Amino acid sequence: MTRFLCDTAIPQDLLPDTPAAAADWLVAASEPYGLTFTRDGDRRTTDGPFGRLTLTVGTDALRLRTESDNRGLLERFRGSVTEQLLGLLGEDAAIVWTGDVETGALFADFREIRVAAVRDLTPRLRRITFRGRDLGRFATSDNLHVRLYLPPPGLEAPSWPRPGPDGRPVLPDPERRPAVRYYTLRRVDADAGELDIDVVLHGDDDHSGEAPGADFARRARPGDLCGMSGPYGLGVSPASWYLLAGDETALPAIARILEELPDDAGGTALIEVEDAADELPLRAPAGIAVRWLHRRSAGTASPLVEAVRALTLPADRAGLFAWVACEFDDLARLREHLRGCGIDRDRMLAVAYWRRTPPGASAKGISA
Repeated sequence: MTRFLCDTAIPQDLLPDTPAAAADWLVAASEPYGLTFTRDGDRRTTDGPFGRLTLTVGTDALRLRTESDNRGLLERFRGSVTEQLLGLLGEDAAIVWTGDVETGALFADFREIRVAAVRDLTPRLRRITFRGRDLGRFATSDNLHVRLYLPPPGLEAPSWPRPGPDGRPVLPDPERRPAVRYYTLRRVDADAGELDIDVVLHGDDDHSGEAPGADFARRARPGDLCGMSGPYGLGVSPASWYLLAGDETALPAIARILEELPDDAGGTALIEVEDAADELPLRAPAGIAVRWLHRRSAGTASPLVEAVRALTLPADRAGLFAWVACEFDDLARLREHLRGCGIDRDRMLAVAYWRRTPPGASAKGISA
């Protein structure tokens, strides 16, 4: 198997402290991302989903090496490490990587895809079928999401981000720059070169340039060009009992997770939508109870929060896995409640898919 790697070195005179102190700072900064380092003499090493990072403390410099079995993952990993280094050194610092560094037209995990078909699943959920080439890397149960690059309206030949020498993307000029949103890969058929992405259509008061995903979905026609990169994580871990909770922005992910759970899986899926018209037929294991929560008739602004709080969880918290995705403030309340119920951080994945804004403004960051 091919191993891809990149190296960089930060000289002592560019560091705010000693190379050892800089290494300790990077180790601490990596902890929120779930990376744990082991120490062996002057080396600190961590292995994560993207690959391996090694910090070597020298007398004159701090040396870093990123390694991965996948060039696309290495590109993402290198970019993330660069962002951490700039937090230590300042945004103006020049980070130069050597080794398997590409500065070509596109990232290795980037694909151009074209709209093949569009159909409405509910009054507020539209499915877009895309066609593309070399989609094998996206057909995985572990990584459900992609970045979708949406060109400005009317731009037939869009420009895409390309890899820069420090690992971060070089962005196109603003007038040619695509909007980027995260979406769930609802279905991938790599052999046929097809994939489905379901997009929430917000109300008329949200129909503006600040909701590029919904705007694109409204005007999408066969032949329209988009970009896609990934895939990215946010699936479930093995468990004896599952809690899946989310609003309509999480519905595509919950639907796919339910389809891919083992037949003997048990648990509860709570899905908040506007009303009964937004419900979809779902294929789920017999042991998973699916409940639809309707905002219009609930008498509360956050029926999902109330339903999760009222749920009786299994006594065996270690055998439970909670997957939660919804609005930012609702998610904060749900995370606090579930942690208070004794669910450890490694038995829960909680992600904010969007955030409410004041009346008259559009919701930001919504994806599906």
